[in-house]
Amino acid sequence: MNRNEIIRLTDEIGFLPEQKFGQNFLCDEASIERIIDLCDLREGDHVLEIGPGLGSLTGMLAKPGIELTAVEIDKRLAEFIGNEYGCRVIASDYTRLAAGDYDASSYDVAVSNIPYYLMTPIMKKLIIDLNNSRKLVLMVEKEALQRICAKPGTKQYGPLAVLCSLYGNMDVVFDLPGNYYYPVPKTTSTVITLTRQGGYNIDEGFIRFVEQCFSNRRKKVTNNADVSISALTGLGYKDTCRAEEISPEDFIKLYVV
Repeated sequence: MNRNEIIRLTDEIGFLPEQKFGQNFLCDEASIERIIDLCDLREGDHVLEIGPGLGSLTGMLAKPGIELTAVEIDKRLAEFIGNEYGCRVIASDYTRLAAGDYDASSYDVAVSNIPYYLMTPIMKKLIIDLNNSRKLVLMVEKEALQRICAKPGTKQYGPLAVLCSLYGNMDVVFDLPGNYYYPVPKTTSTVITLTRQGGYNIDEGFIRFVEQCFSNRRKKVTNNADVSISALTGLGYKDTCRAEEISPEDFIKLYVV
């Protein structure tokens, strides 16, 4: 779907993109094809698309042999997507869905052009709910990569980097300049993939634990959260260490103690 097609669609259905929903629609056809290729779809796959918008990706995801579910917060677009592509559509804010509301455990692949203002809550929810998935293909704000990819011992390292690392292997694939979208945003997006590996099942309790550990970065982790000093020192850390020094895998060990 290119820019002219998106403009034509908005005119035909009388739709004006709303800033409150972060509605910027991908309209570079070569990039769309690359994103679909990254999904590595297989016969019988159940695919989740969050925020399909006008269907830039949806039309290529809704292939024979693929069971597609789209979650769209804008009821106008949800109706359009359902009518245009014939896939299952849930008209809702994804972050408000319970796992059972959308059969979270059934998806093999999830793809989303994530609205910038909802990046962290959507990524957290995907990592919690889609433990059985094979792959996540996400478009995120390029500036956020420092937080997503951060390593222990850096200022950017925090809960989101811990969760992404534990979910699986992450690859930063390619950028999407603002002019690849309509309307044109003021920032650049980047396509990343998270391929499930490691077998760590992350739940809400673990996320709360990690967030508590980072709640005051200047304090010792033992002052921020219920962390056993003996367990901490047993992993080779000083009892005065801060959360930013602890590896993702060691957060798992500290949580289960």
